[in-house]
Amino acid sequence: MPYDRIQSPLSSLQATSSSANANSAYASNAIGAANGACAEPTIEQRPLIITESDVRRVFKRVNTRKAAGPDGICWRVLKACADQLALVFTDIFNLSLTLGIVPSSFKHSTIFPVPKKPRPSSLNDYRPVALTSVVMKCFEKLVRDFITSSLPASMDPLQFAYRHNCSTDDAIAHLLHTTQTHLDKGRGNYAKMLFVDYSSAFNTIIPSLLTTKLGDLGLHTSLCDWISNFLTDRPQSVRVGNCISSTLILSTGAPQGCVLSPLLYSLYTYDCTATSSSTIIVKFADDTVVMGLISDNDERAYLEEIKHLEN
Repeated sequence: MPYDRIQSPLSSLQATSSSANANSAYASNAIGAANGACAEPTIEQRPLIITESDVRRVFKRVNTRKAAGPDGICWRVLKACADQLALVFTDIFNLSLTLGIVPSSFKHSTIFPVPKKPRPSSLNDYRPVALTSVVMKCFEKLVRDFITSSLPASMDPLQFAYRHNCSTDDAIAHLLHTTQTHLDKGRGNYAKMLFVDYSSAFNTIIPSLLTTKLGDLGLHTSLCDWISNFLTDRPQSVRVGNCISSTLILSTGAPQGCVLSPLLYSLYTYDCTATSSSTIIVKFADDTVVMGLISDNDERAYLEEIKHLEN
């Protein structure tokens, strides 16, 4: 692998840090802290500091059968040279987190339209899947694991996606159990369900709004700034066969195909919960069900819940 490909992300970050001396000094302390040089603060105040062993572990677990990203670095190189590359990328990752800046080469995406059905007839019949840097995917895995471990276990228990030992079967079982329990409580009881599937859900994420919500959840300011930068100024092009489009810079949404995108969308909608004791909102990523447990033919709470969800 060409050495300049490893150096370029670090060089761009160092160029940025040269114009921010205070941040640069803090970056040195943070990278040094990766070796155990700082005290352990509370979860709400704890910044993410990646260790060399973390990077080595995630490099050695990559799937070498996947395609390389736009930067041309393949998974096989990361796995075979994990011991040699771990220290280099540990410094790059920690500097990126401390400054709250993601190198542009890490954010570049090549979009491949994947057909949703055998004979697509319109643009909506294609799913845009982003091919991104494999190094960035490893970086995202480390960030995702940290965020997941820092969040309260009780947050949004009716979001069944991207949780350990949870699946669509659990969501369906919860809906059926809740419905049958309500029907058994009294004659005349019934339930209504509204099934919602949002169009291009990941594209609706507004970085500034997401950052505010992440701060409310107790994530460190530096990590919130890093996520905001990760979602903004993303170079993107579309490739179909041998044809590739010109590059556009996007600052909204999260690309499908990024490791962090599903978790970020889940956190973006974590406060989308029921407002009445007779209604529930069950989610699996963007697939949403609004259920009204209705007694005495009173559907007001159910209708108000739908209006609240729409707003």
